[in-house]
Amino acid sequence: MHNRIRIRFCHILALIMAFTLILAGCGASNQTAAEPETGNDGAGSAESAATHPLLNKRIALIMQLNLGTFSAQYIEGVKNQVEAFGGTLTVFTAEGDLAKMASHLDAAINQRFDGILIDHGTAEALEAGVRKALEKNIPVVAFDADIQVPGVTVLQQGDEEMASMTLNKMAEDIGNKGNIVKIWVAGFAPMERRQVAYETFMKEHPDIKEIAAFGSATSNTALDTQAQMEAILKQYPNPGDIAAVWAAWDEFAKGATRAIQQAGRTEIKVYGIDMSDEDLQMIQDPNSPWVASAAVDPKDIGKVQVRYLYQKLNGDETPETVVLTPVLITREQLPSEPITTEQLHEYVEGWGSNDQGHVDWMKELEEAAAKAKYKAK
Repeated sequence: MHNRIRIRFCHILALIMAFTLILAGCGASNQTAAEPETGNDGAGSAESAATHPLLNKRIALIMQLNLGTFSAQYIEGVKNQVEAFGGTLTVFTAEGDLAKMASHLDAAINQRFDGILIDHGTAEALEAGVRKALEKNIPVVAFDADIQVPGVTVLQQGDEEMASMTLNKMAEDIGNKGNIVKIWVAGFAPMERRQVAYETFMKEHPDIKEIAAFGSATSNTALDTQAQMEAILKQYPNPGDIAAVWAAWDEFAKGATRAIQQAGRTEIKVYGIDMSDEDLQMIQDPNSPWVASAAVDPKDIGKVQVRYLYQKLNGDETPETVVLTPVLITREQLPSEPITTEQLHEYVEGWGSNDQGHVDWMKELEEAAAKAKYKAK
């Protein structure tokens, strides 16, 4: 009897142990199956995105001049796009000294920056350094620099078109006749292109006469222009002696505008090129002689330049030349209350929000940069 009870107890114990092992096995199976689901909840993709191969690139911006609000907004555009791609920016400014600019370029190469942006400069000063950068597999994208080296992409603003826009507006306003002053300087690729349009315009408008021309790029361009314009106003003191001023750069337009205002000669109208927040405020002022300017958003220029540099870093094929489309901004288009260039797209079609150079894979890079930045906090 006792043996029978003992045998039955052993059978029950064996069944309990077997059942326990089955449950344990099921539990282990469920845990293993759950592991891939953990990887699919976004954490795995986030980790992968945060290690994008184009993150943490060191970018150098080599500038001939860092002058005025246009340059400030251009740098802001460059910086914003580099940081959106998870990189860091270092700005080298030559203060107009081409030898110093070439030295900065050599320094950026020797410090092994991942990519180099160039703002203005000449072929004579920069081409040797640019070739050296390419030999070391450092990509280069230039803005408004006359550099013709295979493998380098050069951005332009559509300079001839900008010049034509402002000159034609000037001709319309002054009735296609009158004396004008030209403010322009040689030695800069965009200025040379604007001069081509100017020469064509003058041939087509024989009743418009250039009575004075000057211009120099210095560390105080606007102030120097103002002094020179004041001297010209004294040479031509009577209303009607000068119908308009055509300025091939916004720093020139600023100086001319201030001289004309101070002299009380606001019958003379000013037409410029380029646009910044400061420029916009001057054009909006109803007492200002500056009435129109043609431009590309300087922030957009910086952003587009960075995008083409990152295309090169990614191994993409890029064009030799990229031409940005300008717009004409006139006082008539603008509201009476002051606005900034951030709001200008509301009044001038085609201003801002330029997506040139932004390709699909850059969205992944921007997402990776944002995640890496959030993780670092």
